[in-house]
Amino acid sequence: MPVITAVPGDITTQDVDAIVNAANRAMRGGGGVDGAIHRAGGPAILRDCITRFPDGLATGDAGWTTAGELPARWVIHTVGPNFAAGERDRSLLVSCYRRALEVADDLGARTVAFPLISAGVYAWPLHDAVAAAVETIASASTRVDLVRIVCRTDDALQAVRAALDARRAE
Repeated sequence: MPVITAVPGDITTQDVDAIVNAANRAMRGGGGVDGAIHRAGGPAILRDCITRFPDGLATGDAGWTTAGELPARWVIHTVGPNFAAGERDRSLLVSCYRRALEVADDLGARTVAFPLISAGVYAWPLHDAVAAAVETIASASTRVDLVRIVCRTDDALQAVRAALDARRAE
């Protein structure tokens, strides 16, 4: 089980082996975390997405690209379910974390930074988004040593820290 921490800030500045991108199915950049990663990482990420994922990526799946100009070595892209559009199958959200860690293992990544997948523009309820992240990462069979959950808001940071504290108290 990796050590899991919650940190405030911008995922694009994390000095880790891999950052996870909450991507859309098209894999061509977008808003939120996806747009921020593409802007900060530069055009190499989009070029790699087009080459590696010509037909996009299915919801719940994950794949990797270069990290371009980011401090990380790789970007692991995963497509979360869009709660606001009626995609409410929690197993797809859990699959995002599981598949991202599997890709990290394939790459040999030992440190990974995650956003709260689907909790932004896709509107997954914060409490359940946090629970899915913490439960899945904590129970994963992975060679990743450290996972940072990077939170853009104080509410998200406090929710993740509370979930981690509750898990430690069990």
